[in-house]
Amino acid sequence: MAVKKEAKVAKELKEAKVAKEQEAVKEPIEEERPRMHSASDNMVFVGKKDTMAYVLAAVTQFNAGAKEVTIKARGRAISRAVDVAEIIRNRSVEGAKLVSIEISTEEVQTMDGRPLKISAIEIKIKK
Repeated sequence: MAVKKEAKVAKELKEAKVAKEQEAVKEPIEEERPRMHSASDNMVFVGKKDTMAYVLAAVTQFNAGAKEVTIKARGRAISRAVDVAEIIRNRSVEGAKLVSIEISTEEVQTMDGRPLKISAIEIKIKK
């Protein structure tokens, strides 16, 4: 008799666990991480990849009909962002012109919770 009760309780626990997992799957991921920028913003965020990867991303946006593309970078990637803008302007997109360059300082928190100031750049290029 006790074995049947234990089996029944184990089965109920398993069913409850499965139901809880199914509820978690139903929740959309977008609600957990809201997007700050949409694809229509025509932005290229420069990071650690090769320079030509970002040039290709910007040229693809121009070819898709974008009139203006913004190249953004922070910290050590700033020099790579400048390279990307120069390659686009001089070699990749015919008639591309520099619209503006904005520099700023952003404050982020380290893993320790301390504030850290990082330089940032935003370069706008128009076709």
